[in-house]
Amino acid sequence: MAEPIGEAWLTDVRCQVASGPFKGMSLGEAWRYMPVEWRGERCANTQDFPLLVKFIFPTDKLSIQVHPDDEYAAQHEAAAGGRGKTEMWHVISAEPNAQLFIGLKPGTTKKQFTAALGKRGLEELFQPHITEARESFFIPAGIPHTIGPGMILCEVQQYSDLTYRVYDYGRVDAAGKPRELHIEKALEVIKFGHPAIDRMRPLSWSSQMMTISLLVACRYFSTERWRIAEHLTARPKTDAFNLLVVLSGSGEIRYSIKKAHYKQGECWFMPASLKHYELVPSDESVFLRTFIPDLVVLKSNLRSLGVADSQIAEVVVE
Repeated sequence: MAEPIGEAWLTDVRCQVASGPFKGMSLGEAWRYMPVEWRGERCANTQDFPLLVKFIFPTDKLSIQVHPDDEYAAQHEAAAGGRGKTEMWHVISAEPNAQLFIGLKPGTTKKQFTAALGKRGLEELFQPHITEARESFFIPAGIPHTIGPGMILCEVQQYSDLTYRVYDYGRVDAAGKPRELHIEKALEVIKFGHPAIDRMRPLSWSSQMMTISLLVACRYFSTERWRIAEHLTARPKTDAFNLLVVLSGSGEIRYSIKKAHYKQGECWFMPASLKHYELVPSDESVFLRTFIPDLVVLKSNLRSLGVADSQIAEVVVE
């Protein structure tokens, strides 16, 4: 029997570019050679590729963990890149009663948390979320969390793999040894007293054949969900590259005088210099589009569409 796949990283720097002028290079290598007009002005001086996109396929509860913010990572994790990890999850599919645990229950103290370490009862201090397909969650650095089985997620995050594991449900590695825990660092970065985390309330625009939803935006990424059933001309209003993740469907991408076929599970790099491109679906297609935003410009664009500041505040996190 084939070993289960827990995660598929779509923009790991070791991923191989499948088409275009950098075909055959790793993403990390291509990024070093990529011209500014492809990266966009916002990423012109970014040494490393800034966004990590992955699919997660949990068959059991993942470890309870937390990630540091940029300030802590810069001080304590320079050898690991010195970047924190803020992330978001979009639920692609979920079985009945599939559950996420994100953040601690209101009033949970560091003393209570420390007393529960090493015990399965630690879970009882967390906020459970029964989740369904198409829901999204924003997880800032410093918020402890875990993912339960029975779902498929697409994760968008800062390009960082800094994870402090606090409980692993008694699992052992191939050698029969427990995986390393990082209790001391975790207790330093957990944001006790943080407001409750809830599912996002997207801003959506719909027509008969298309729905675009802004799921969440922060300084590190802005992510939208696109559902299209007919020819769409996209005109990104950004000064940074875009990533298009194909969640379902197939069809053609047309750009300049070229065209290419897209299919489920792919991630497409759309250069910042590409002011428009066309998506021509063979059947209904669903994408996530993510990019590094200028939040001032993003909010201005939303206001020009008639979106109230109170609604903007529900999806734009500063």
